[in-house]
Amino acid sequence: MSSDLNEKQLIQKAKMGDEKSFESLILGCQSKAYNLAIRYLKNEEDAMDALQESFIKIFRHLNSFKEDSRFDTWVYRIVVNTCNDILRKNSSRKTTDSIFRTEDDKEMVVEIPDSSGAPEEVYDKKEKSEYIMSCMDKLSQDQREIIILRDIQGFSYDEISEILKCSVGTVKSRINRSRLKLREILMEQNL
Repeated sequence: MSSDLNEKQLIQKAKMGDEKSFESLILGCQSKAYNLAIRYLKNEEDAMDALQESFIKIFRHLNSFKEDSRFDTWVYRIVVNTCNDILRKNSSRKTTDSIFRTEDDKEMVVEIPDSSGAPEEVYDKKEKSEYIMSCMDKLSQDQREIIILRDIQGFSYDEISEILKCSVGTVKSRINRSRLKLREILMEQNL
């Protein structure tokens, strides 16, 4: 509860122009916001652009934040909207990046929670991740969005409801339909 109070104080100070308070608020959600952007855009450079653009929007519109939701939820909503804007702008550009990328002839893993284990296990995880991500590319934008928010980023139903500005019932329904569609695609690809 004291963290909520502290957040409210930081928001009030930031609204009055205190840059350090704004910075503290942003630092608290920057990592999750970046992970969200990278999952949407599948490209580090685009994700960084989306984050920068989002933070500028947040700074410019901080006074319009009504504080009826948590600050980080408001930030994630802006990041999601910014990513969707970028995807619309770049819809003619087809990307082939996956959650893995190559840099200087070295393969770098963008995010794997547990990289320990035998090389066969690591390779198997990589193959499964690539396969699932390629199947997710066959989902509609709305279906991909809801799976990223719930199953990859781990947002609660309430948080997703706030981010997407829809009811919790709608969120649950969309998640169910999206998971069924992904399962259908996975099964078709396995044949």
